[in-house]
Amino acid sequence: MVIDKLSELTKYAHLHPRFEKAMDYIITTNLISLEPGTVLVDGENIKAIVMEGHCVTAKESLEGFECHNTYIDIQIVLQGKENVGWRARTNCTQPKGEYSEEKEVLFYADAPTMFFELQAGMFSIYFPTDVHAPMIGEGAIKKVVMKVRVL
Repeated sequence: MVIDKLSELTKYAHLHPRFEKAMDYIITTNLISLEPGTVLVDGENIKAIVMEGHCVTAKESLEGFECHNTYIDIQIVLQGKENVGWRARTNCTQPKGEYSEEKEVLFYADAPTMFFELQAGMFSIYFPTDVHAPMIGEGAIKKVVMKVRVL
């Protein structure tokens, strides 16, 4: 997992072969003006999902304590703030069912080992090894989730 300010984004481009293209889209696009929905940046290899909504309670978010196998998430907070629960997948022992290929998600009943806050202008990167529960808090939020295919 990576947590940083958006102004520092490009220093992480070396972490994955597709990050440079995803990060170029982030830097050159007026993200705040995008309407909610999905934008295919590089077909199914890189997608931008624009979300607007309200944060939820920790209990609600933890119902979807999730990780992915096919995509890495680069989550960018554009407006508002959120708290996120996190735990290393290798330390999770309570899967809720099987991995869903169709929905590209596996849920866990484990508790996070830590929580952190992301404010507008910050991002986080979740690899398949990162189980995460985002959007915890109060108030409105607008964010972009870049889905970057692992390979």
